Amino acid sequence: MAAHKPVEWVQAVISRFDEQLPIKAGQQTTHTRVSTEHNKECLINISKYKFSLVISGLTNILKNVNNMRIFGEAAEKNLYLSQLIILDTLEKCLAGQPKDCMRLDETMLVKQLLPEICHFIHTYREGNQHAAELRNSASGVLFSLSCNNFNAVFSRISTRLQELTVCLEDNVDIHDIELMQYINVDCAKLKRLLQETVFKFKALKKPAQLGVINSLEKAFWNWVENYPDEFTMLYQRPQTDMADCAEKLFDLVDSFAESAKRKAAVWPLQIILLILCPVIIQEISKEVVEDSKVNKKLFLDNLRKALAGHGVSKQLTESAAIACVKLCKASTYINWEDNSVIFLLVQSMVVDLKALLFNPAKTFSRGTGSQSADMDLMIDCFVSCFRINPHNNQHFKVCLAPSSPPTFHFVLVNSLHRIITNSALDWWPKIDAVYCYSGELRGMFSETLSRVMQGFSAHAPLRMTPENATLGSGIPICRQAQTKLEVSLYAFLWSPDIEAVLVAMSCFRHLCEEADIRCGVDEVSVQNILPNYNTFIEFASVSNMMSTGKS
Repeated sequence: MAAHKPVEWVQAVISRFDEQLPIKAGQQTTHTRVSTEHNKECLINISKYKFSLVISGLTNILKNVNNMRIFGEAAEKNLYLSQLIILDTLEKCLAGQPKDCMRLDETMLVKQLLPEICHFIHTYREGNQHAAELRNSASGVLFSLSCNNFNAVFSRISTRLQELTVCLEDNVDIHDIELMQYINVDCAKLKRLLQETVFKFKALKKPAQLGVINSLEKAFWNWVENYPDEFTMLYQRPQTDMADCAEKLFDLVDSFAESAKRKAAVWPLQIILLILCPVIIQEISKEVVEDSKVNKKLFLDNLRKALAGHGVSKQLTESAAIACVKLCKASTYINWEDNSVIFLLVQSMVVDLKALLFNPAKTFSRGTGSQSADMDLMIDCFVSCFRINPHNNQHFKVCLAPSSPPTFHFVLVNSLHRIITNSALDWWPKIDAVYCYSGELRGMFSETLSRVMQGFSAHAPLRMTPENATLGSGIPICRQAQTKLEVSLYAFLWSPDIEAVLVAMSCFRHLCEEADIRCGVDEVSVQNILPNYNTFIEFASVSNMMSTGKS
């Protein structure tokens, strides 16, 4: 096996992997793609025995590729593909990291690999597809890296937090704080993040505080989704030290939220911090509470008022919706048979939440550019409500109704898909609870298909931008292309294949339609644009008769 092979042999495999990357070998063919995959699999297997050597080699390759100067679209694509290949290989190698190579490798990883991975996460540019895919791939590497090397990543986050506590500038770099969004955290590690934040939150500037608030919320979901049993256990055996950290941070964040704008920013994290304190939720459900718990009870009251839209700003109502969806989602990771107090809290809000999100007369929207995020929120709410009570289906009927907006239909289909494909916990209901609506679902699909087909008319670009209909039509090469197309269609009229003849005739009809659109813009005779217009119209009419006769 690789453990008994010389170092030179392993380095030869690494060199071959490097040489066959698209940035060096050029555009990939089927053969080179298969070869690259083979090299990748070899390195993943070797890393189980020569972990440090493989990771070090891949890190050096990634560094060299990142430092390359490229020119042209083809080279840029090859660079991007090479980076994806390297990152994917690193993620798989790290996922199989042997448990016995900790301290020495951790030092090497934090010095060499971590800065390179952070580069992709920090340099993400909104709207750049390549940058988004590279960041997703890099975040996967960071997640695998943090499984066995948490201290390396935590140290980087902690160091940056410490630096920001003494920073006097308002415009601060919070990228390293955001790393906590992507790391693997179990209960103990989440507790460390909370403790570190509690120690340093008050001394941070506002941008850093907001960065921590956003990142901690995502770290919580990393924990719940990867270690659901730990979260379930938290409600069976509450942890005093976890609740203590969460309550302290809740109070710090509550003091930070002076204005409505700040409240809207922190409510989603505050509900999560409260979720981490099952005993406190039990206490504040009573009429009279301790002084130290009054702000938690008041927070829930404000959340309910904002959800119902009682005299609050639109911003607070939107934030309340986000917070309540997170509450509903978190509650699904607790078995209903446990009769936890969190379910009473959910029931006190879920009716108003569904009324806000699933109202066909007033579609929920956070403004321009937020449609995708709004639908994600609705999908989360739909799936959570189904898992809480699959038989309470009022919102299901609203989404299924033919008169509802198309976004509701989209939310319904995506929610059902998630219910089918993601059923990790035993107590989550199965999809067969909605089989009784299969007829209505088929009807919705048929109606949607019919609408799509109606909208799929010929020459859509010309009809949508008629002002550009004649651009380029006078260029010689365009006129030559038009002539060649007509000659080709003429030639097919003598084809022995009747289908080919019919298609050629229908193409003449499309040429006529195009000419009609273009002459309507410039107000010129159609014969000026298409001299054989009348002949082509005849061909088109014969095509219709032949098609009818054939059918």
